[in-house]
Amino acid sequence: MNNSPADDSNGHQHMVHLHRDVQGGEARAAVFGVSDGLVSNVALILGIAGASTDGSLVRLAGISGLLAGAVSMAAGEWVSVRAQNELVERALEIERRSLAENPIAETRELAAIYRERGLRPETADELAEGIMADPEIALDVHAREELGVDPDGAGSPFAVATASFWAFTLGAFVPLAPWLIAEGTGALIASVVLGLLASAIVGVAIAVFTERSKIRTATRQVLVAAGACGATYLIGSLMGVSVA
Repeated sequence: MNNSPADDSNGHQHMVHLHRDVQGGEARAAVFGVSDGLVSNVALILGIAGASTDGSLVRLAGISGLLAGAVSMAAGEWVSVRAQNELVERALEIERRSLAENPIAETRELAAIYRERGLRPETADELAEGIMADPEIALDVHAREELGVDPDGAGSPFAVATASFWAFTLGAFVPLAPWLIAEGTGALIASVVLGLLASAIVGVAIAVFTERSKIRTATRQVLVAAGACGATYLIGSLMGVSVA
C-alpha cells in the first residue's frame, strides 16, 4: 500500500491510500509459480543427483521437471480461475434475479446486515433503500455484502496462466543452470547455493509485497527449500545405494 498527498477543497493536504490490485490473480500466480518452480525443481535435481552421478540424467530430469511443472501449473491456474469466474457469474445471476423478483426482502436483508454492523435501525433502513434505488449499485453492494465477492475483480484465466507458466519456468531454471555447464559435486553445490539464495530473494519479494518482515519471510522460504532439498537428496542417496 502506497501513500500519496492530495489536496481537498480547502487546499489542505491529506494522505490518499493507494491499494495494490490483489484480486486479479496474476501476482498470486507469479509468486506461487516461482516459489514452486524453485523448490520442486531443486528438490528433483538433488534427488536425482543423490541417486546417480550421471550429469546427463540430472539435466534430463531438471528440464523435464521444468517443462512438465510449468505446463501443469499454467493449466491448473487456467482451469481454477475459469471455474471461479463461472461460479461468481452464476451467483451474481441468481442475486440479480432475486433483486428483481424480491426487492422488499432484499432491502430488509441489506438493512439487517448494516444493523448487525452497528448502524442505528433508521440509518440502516435509509441506507438500504438508497442503495436499492439503483439496480446496478444494489447488485454490486449485495454481491460484496452477501456473497463476499467483487463483481469487477474477476481475473483473466489467460493472464494468470501465463504468469504462472513463466514464473515457474524462471524458478525451475535457477537450480538447473549449473548442470547445463558442469556436473558432479561442483554443479550440486552450485544448485544448492543458487536455490537457497533464490529462495531468500523470493521471500524478500513476498515480504515487500505483503509488507511483512523481510528477514522472517526470507528465512521461512529458505527453510522450506532446505527441508525439501535435504529430504529428496537423502531419499535419492538411499535409492542410489540400494540400486548399486
